[in-house]
Amino acid sequence: MTENPYRGRFAPSPTGPLHFGSLVTALASFLEARIRSGTWLVRIEDLDPLREPADAADRILHSLQVHQLISDEPIRFQSRRHAAYHAAIASLISQHKAYRCRCSRKQLLAHGGRHPDHCRTAHLSDSGTPCAIRFALEDERSEWQDELLGPQHQWVRRELDDPVLLRKEGFFAYQLAVVVDDIDQGITDVVRGSDLLGMTAQQQQLFRALGHQPPRWLHIPVILNAAGQKLSKQNQAPALDDTTPAANLTDALQALGQQPPAELRSCTPAEILAWAVRHWRRDAIPRHPHQAPGCLTDRQHN
Repeated sequence: MTENPYRGRFAPSPTGPLHFGSLVTALASFLEARIRSGTWLVRIEDLDPLREPADAADRILHSLQVHQLISDEPIRFQSRRHAAYHAAIASLISQHKAYRCRCSRKQLLAHGGRHPDHCRTAHLSDSGTPCAIRFALEDERSEWQDELLGPQHQWVRRELDDPVLLRKEGFFAYQLAVVVDDIDQGITDVVRGSDLLGMTAQQQQLFRALGHQPPRWLHIPVILNAAGQKLSKQNQAPALDDTTPAANLTDALQALGQQPPAELRSCTPAEILAWAVRHWRRDAIPRHPHQAPGCLTDRQHN
């Protein structure tokens, strides 16, 4: 049986401009696709308009363009995919694999994660009262082979770990949208930060509930700031300096353990990416979180 052609993606949330940690993830996913003669896609996960500056998506796409990390297919925006997410939820509810939940976080915390209103078995109707919709997990010891980290396993518990698919406020949750779009776009391989590793078991069940096999996973270590925190928009990670793409790309290669030669810093982004494709070594990627190169941290804070 012939294996499906490689299809990977980079899917940032537009809650702020691209930062160095995001560039490292984008570059790793891009190179994994290129060395397999695969397709690389960019998806904007704009699910929460209350947290998204108006220009954030445009700034992210501009940064990717400057660094020559260009999607092979038209950019997908999740804000335009609501009908597909509603259809997936309707299918899951009809199969009793999702349920309406009116419990608050405070109530769940007070009951050790159990639902005091027995939402999972009550089969609440769509009465107009604001409800979240949750995925009905089954108890499972989930196992898979991470392409970098090796054999993995996670326990998931029914009811206690059931993830939200649609929030009471009407916003779709990451857990639903990412799986629905990975299925729709035929994603075979996901390269992402190890901070998302803990969601993998839940997502694997959701893939199967929607009638599809999960993709292969490759979780790379997160990049830390000088205080030992994950570089993120929440931790005020500085935006990439789009005027220095060559330096940014070579620093990202260094963070990925690829040991780029110093002379690459004077090359064009296209030349740097061509070198990276020829020399890419997955086994050189560090397994643990590590700080961004000191020269980059200093440059971006100055």
